[in-house]
Amino acid sequence: MDPISPLEQALHAARALVLADLAAGEVAAADVVSMVEESVVQRRWWVEQWPEGKEYVAGLIAQDVQDALLERYGRWPLCPVCGSGDPHALEVEPELGPDPHWVCHKAGVQVAAVGTLGQVQGGAATA
Repeated sequence: MDPISPLEQALHAARALVLADLAAGEVAAADVVSMVEESVVQRRWWVEQWPEGKEYVAGLIAQDVQDALLERYGRWPLCPVCGSGDPHALEVEPELGPDPHWVCHKAGVQVAAVGTLGQVQGGAATA
């Protein structure tokens, strides 16, 4: 049996992180999981062209799914930090970089690493 390549390992890890965030928000329905799979297929090609970008793939897949959800359903993930005002979505930072996090630009805080939204309870955030 062939070992799993670093590229495939990065894609599987990214898929798992984004699915964990979707499950934490209780939005991991079949059609949403299909959005994740579509993004993984597209990002596989991208990272095959630029292997050094494999550490960026989790943030990119999170952004792809966020964009797809916005088109079909609305903003995701909603900010758990800001308790008043209009509901708004968190954003992934860095846009293209390692160690992606969900950030609330309104409050100016880093909320959670991609894949750990389920650990954010009661609006806890890190500055």
